[in-house]
Amino acid sequence: MAVNVSVLIPAKIAESAQTTQYTSTNVVTLIDKFTARNYSGGAVTLAVNLVTSADTAGNQNLVVSKSLAAGETYTFPEIVGFALAAGGFISTIAGAATSVMIRASGRSIT
Repeated sequence: MAVNVSVLIPAKIAESAQTTQYTSTNVVTLIDKFTARNYSGGAVTLAVNLVTSADTAGNQNLVVSKSLAAGETYTFPEIVGFALAAGGFISTIAGAATSVMIRASGRSIT
């Protein structure tokens, strides 16, 4: 068994449409850190889904929906420690385009 520490989602702006941000391909992935920062002047919501292989993002796998105040950074402890089996993925949707930066890191196990 090999464990590799890696950036799962390099820093990027979250889309205002449901978007797959990371897929656990041929490994089991443990989420160690997930951070979001609202760069806009008003509150913006970010929703994070942890989706199993062959499923689609929706209410059935929504883990957290957080309203971020203007300038707020949040570390999403609600998803830290979760595991994604092979084929599982992280999907997000922001309440406004070009407002929220996200980044995630973790470990993949082969």
